[in-house]
Amino acid sequence: MSKTAPESPEATSTSGSVCIVASRYNSKYTDALVESATATLAKLAPDLRVKTVRVPGAFEIPVVVEAAACGEEQPLAIIALGVIIRGSTAHADLIAESITKSLQETSVSHLIPVIHEVLLVDNSEQAETRTLGDELNRGREAAEAAIAMVDVMESLDNADNVV
Repeated sequence: MSKTAPESPEATSTSGSVCIVASRYNSKYTDALVESATATLAKLAPDLRVKTVRVPGAFEIPVVVEAAACGEEQPLAIIALGVIIRGSTAHADLIAESITKSLQETSVSHLIPVIHEVLLVDNSEQAETRTLGDELNRGREAAEAAIAMVDVMESLDNADNVV
């Protein structure tokens, strides 16, 4: 587990929207991810509108991410949040692999940053560390990555800037 996340981006006055798509499964953890991501977005980008969509489980996240990317008003970034806890079968790994592939395809095909924080963990202790704590909070990190990527994408639109 890496504990060296990039520095938090600076606050921005960018306007537009960010969409959070989060599963309801393992709600103790996913609710915490949503709360942390939402609070971080409000702090770093107070002018952004945040739309949160909840889906039953992690497997349903990619179809809603794709729908958001194809919507009339495309978000500047999409944040995918969920927690998958491994069991005794390969089911969790298959779900996680499918989600990862789908999210990457949506991001690349629509040129919208899709921040992937659908966590695959071995147990509830790992889930707690990544969702409920302050040191390694993946909800906060997802929001920070979204803001950083919005800045990167905007700089690509400005021919005078070098990324």
